[in-house]
Amino acid sequence: MNTQANSPRLGDMQRTALIAAAAGVLGCIAGAILDPGRFFASYLFAFVFWSSISLGFLGITMLHHMTSGRWSFLIQRISESGMRVLPVLALLFVPLLFGLGHLYPWVRHPEEEAIASRGAYLNVPFFILRTVLYFAIWIGMAFLLSRWSRRQDVAADSRLTRSLRLLSAPGLIVYALTATFAAVDWTMSLQPEWYSTIYGMLAVVGQVLAALALAAIVLRMLTASGPLADVVAPRPLNDLGNMILAFVVLWAYMSFSQFLIIWAGNLPEEIPWYLRRLGGGWRAIRLLLIIFHFGVPFFLLLIRRSKRSLRILAWIAAGLLVMRVVDSYWIVMPGALPPGAAVHWIDLAAFLAVGGLWVVSFIRQIRVVPLLPLHDPRFAVLSEPVGG
Repeated sequence: MNTQANSPRLGDMQRTALIAAAAGVLGCIAGAILDPGRFFASYLFAFVFWSSISLGFLGITMLHHMTSGRWSFLIQRISESGMRVLPVLALLFVPLLFGLGHLYPWVRHPEEEAIASRGAYLNVPFFILRTVLYFAIWIGMAFLLSRWSRRQDVAADSRLTRSLRLLSAPGLIVYALTATFAAVDWTMSLQPEWYSTIYGMLAVVGQVLAALALAAIVLRMLTASGPLADVVAPRPLNDLGNMILAFVVLWAYMSFSQFLIIWAGNLPEEIPWYLRRLGGGWRAIRLLLIIFHFGVPFFLLLIRRSKRSLRILAWIAAGLLVMRVVDSYWIVMPGALPPGAAVHWIDLAAFLAVGGLWVVSFIRQIRVVPLLPLHDPRFAVLSEPVGG
């Protein structure tokens, strides 16, 4: 069985992504010179979205080693390739360090009462230290998970399987906690007077959903080009579709819960977050999210045929991934920009720069490993006959 991702289509995509990244970098340089404030806001949006995919893949990989489901074996190597882009993302975070004063009020006005009370947490040295710690933990876990998984490609070893499971159990908790705090630091602190106890976990749910959506799209590409065509069956696809459906519902539930609690409370330190995002053109974006991030995919994924056809599932996933971009924009930009700001060409430049480099790194990772963990003792569950 050919399990290498050596499709010429991937090579073409990698070259296209590299060109897009180069164009985006040039645009970012121009944007940083012409409008530094807008550049850093756009760059933060792009970074938050693309890092969410790698973090989601990290969580999915550990969930896979905990459950060993049919659906997760299909996307195991896709997930591992995505999480191995984390070192690149750590480097891509560096430009944001030069724009902290443009992005965060707690850097510009630490003396304000609402900010001063949080000064022990919201200060530049501690912010940088926490970010370094987050990436060290994420990259460390990704390195071990990837290293042990690759060793299984050489020979079946139940000790490696046990090590993967032992790391994944506490690792899932560590991932949820660190990703929650990272969301608080990077995006919630754009409006430091505001807080929500749901915010961090909502970010984690969005990360996993974005990663699942991209995994379905990549799985479709790899199946169409040959390497995985022999192992993709309706039953594991149905399970993958159910996982996407579950996270669509969870995202909607948590989003509405956060809105209901804050809106009903009507507290002056909480309600401005939504007032910024429900006025002007932002209201239309929120309506777009309600319809296409929840309504349409929810009803489509209730249809059994939609989940058992990889072609249909990939199209639904593509729509969801676009909505994850829109949601990231809706979360970041109203807090990072003054009221009345509109979509700008720098947004696209930053998205292409970060996204192009992410895609180049991802394809590079996925082309150097077998797409199926053939020597994993648990891989037999995917090889067993499945019911239609």
